[in-house]
Amino acid sequence: MATHNFRKLDIWIKAMEIVKEVYIILGDLPVDERYGLKSQLARCAVSVPSNIAEGTGRTSTKDFGHFLDIALGSAYELETQLLLVKELFNKDTEPIVEKCQHMQRMIIGFKKKLYSM
Repeated sequence: MATHNFRKLDIWIKAMEIVKEVYIILGDLPVDERYGLKSQLARCAVSVPSNIAEGTGRTSTKDFGHFLDIALGSAYELETQLLLVKELFNKDTEPIVEKCQHMQRMIIGFKKKLYSM
C-alpha cells in the first residue's frame, strides 16, 4: 500500500475546514443543548478528519478503506445533524451541508482511487 501523509490529502483538509465551521455553529446554539445536539455535532465533525488520519497509519489498503468508511458514515451523520439544527433552531446550515455533501463525494472518490492503486 502506498503511504499517505494525511495533512496533504484534500479530503482531510476539507474535513478540517468543515470542523471549524461546525464549531462556529455550535457557539450559536442554546446552552441547554451542551450535552445533546452540540456534543453529538462536535463528535461526528471531529470524527471525519480523525478517521482519515488514523486510516493513513494503517498498513493495508483494506484497513485504510475501513477508516474511510467510518469517516464517510460520520460525514452522513454530520449532514443529518446540521439539517436538524436548521429545522430546530432556524439556523442557515445549507452552505455547510453542501460542503459536507461535497466532502462525502470526495471520500467516496478517494476510496475508489485507493483500491485501484
